[in-house]
Amino acid sequence: MPGFRSPPPVLVLGLGSSGAAAARLLLAEGRAVTAIDAAAGPKQEEAAGALRAAGAEVRLGAPRDVAPAGAWDLVVASPGVPPSSPWIAGPVAAGVPVVSELELGWSRRGAARAVAITGSNGKSTAVKWLAESLACAGLRAAIAGNYGPPACAVVRERGAIDWLVLEVSSFQLETCRDFRPDVGVILNVQPNHLDRHGSFDAYRAAKARLFANARADDVCLVPFVQAGALRGAAGGHGRWVTFGAEPAADVRFAGGSVHRRGAAVASVRGTYFDNAILGLAAAAVTAAAEACGAPAEAVERAARAYEPLAHRLQPVATVAGVRYIDDSKATSMTSMMAAVRMTPGPVRLIAGGRAKESDFSAAKELLASRAAKVYLIGESAQVLNAAWAASVPCERFGTLDAALDAARREARPGDAVLLSPACTSFDQYGSFGERGEAFVRRVRTLESADGDDSPERTGAVR
Repeated sequence: MPGFRSPPPVLVLGLGSSGAAAARLLLAEGRAVTAIDAAAGPKQEEAAGALRAAGAEVRLGAPRDVAPAGAWDLVVASPGVPPSSPWIAGPVAAGVPVVSELELGWSRRGAARAVAITGSNGKSTAVKWLAESLACAGLRAAIAGNYGPPACAVVRERGAIDWLVLEVSSFQLETCRDFRPDVGVILNVQPNHLDRHGSFDAYRAAKARLFANARADDVCLVPFVQAGALRGAAGGHGRWVTFGAEPAADVRFAGGSVHRRGAAVASVRGTYFDNAILGLAAAAVTAAAEACGAPAEAVERAARAYEPLAHRLQPVATVAGVRYIDDSKATSMTSMMAAVRMTPGPVRLIAGGRAKESDFSAAKELLASRAAKVYLIGESAQVLNAAWAASVPCERFGTLDAALDAARREARPGDAVLLSPACTSFDQYGSFGERGEAFVRRVRTLESADGDDSPERTGAVR
């Protein structure tokens, strides 16, 4: 047909939730979409069938070590595909732009503004709290990204919103080109995902990409103690604001309250956030909310109504005077150390799984002072035992059930049995959520056997 032009072809890498959402968004825009995935199991077949019915070409079982054949105007990468993969390196070498699914969704946000939170620990908790704070202030907010639905799904399916509240991972930031949140927060940067990034400096640089395109009026919130290093790594411009416990921080947490210029603006006393670790998130979220147009009073109200996310320091039950706490989301040593610090009473720690790190020695002093015993599971049990056994009693177990049963036998009233693995779940479980659910089910059997009819099921860990 004269004058007809075929739609520009796009390649989508991966058929997980992010890739599928990107493909559906592009198909709805009339783009020619090819999606590939290295796997070819039932889950991928189901996703492929739905996309083929919508008009996409789908290739399953694609070899990971070969650049995809074809000519593309754009490649959209899922976070599970590293930049070193031929799937990304091949198109980049050919001059084809590669963007993350997160950036594709962000670019279709319309009139909505974007606030983005990244960090090594506590991202999901902060994102949920911030979105609820904006809602308390009467603003329309939608969560998307690393926690919640993919950004491409939210911008396609949600109605008009004021703020797109994004949780952003270092994996997503690696393939961002033009992404620029109006308000950005880096909660913290501690060693994590070094198996992918290779070094702490590279990991910190990936996090700092959050601000690489910042304009003069964009707000860049960073921890006071890391502000210099992050600003140096980020480049960009922006209005930089610091938060922390230090008196010199622009927004400070002290004594259960958030302070600005010496005056308390929000109190979180008696809430989930009333401790030295989550209090730093209180300072960051308060500053971010105010930058989004929500008063600190809305942050305070949201804090008092806050329900903790599953598998993040989540109380499960109290059985025979022993508290059982599910912190399966703690897949790094720094996350585990934070959990141990926030858990009162002698801690009986269940740790282990597939390690993302190689040096666990930094936890020795903390465990020596706070842990009654460490119950080790999974692939990393021997490595963790070698790192900690000289400082705290350690014992190796094959499974989570065996470790939990032993902890139950040895625990005394007032103790806390804490699942905070410091490792991923992928040696024995499909996700940290699956691991956490296994812990919860086992605790429920203990609870039933004990006959305790008043377990502690909800609320903050004190």
